[in-house]
Amino acid sequence: MPLPTGSTSSWLQNSGFPSRLFETGRNDYELYEEDDEFVLSVEMPGFDPEEITVSWDEGVLNIAAEHEDETRSQRKTYHRRFRFPKNVEDDDIEAQYNNGILEVRLPVLTGATTRGKQIEVQA
Repeated sequence: MPLPTGSTSSWLQNSGFPSRLFETGRNDYELYEEDDEFVLSVEMPGFDPEEITVSWDEGVLNIAAEHEDETRSQRKTYHRRFRFPKNVEDDDIEAQYNNGILEVRLPVLTGATTRGKQIEVQA
């Protein structure tokens, strides 16, 4: 029997499996590290800058937004949390919202990484 060549949703359509089971989720952000800082770009169209809240708490960046359109009786919300593997200079975090994109810059403390340990997997 040949393997399916179409998209996951098309070949699972009649199998009884939910196609979302095999999807990777929302891809509305990009995160990378450059010049000793993390740069996070998040697609958030339809919000005003004053509707967006960005907060930092012990290695976790929290982004929340809420927009209410009274003319259409609609409410739009957004909430994401991002955990960072290195210590960040929290006093120097900057956020800018432009053309539906929120960009957050998080400077990394030089030489500082969060500590951890390898966990043995038991058989």
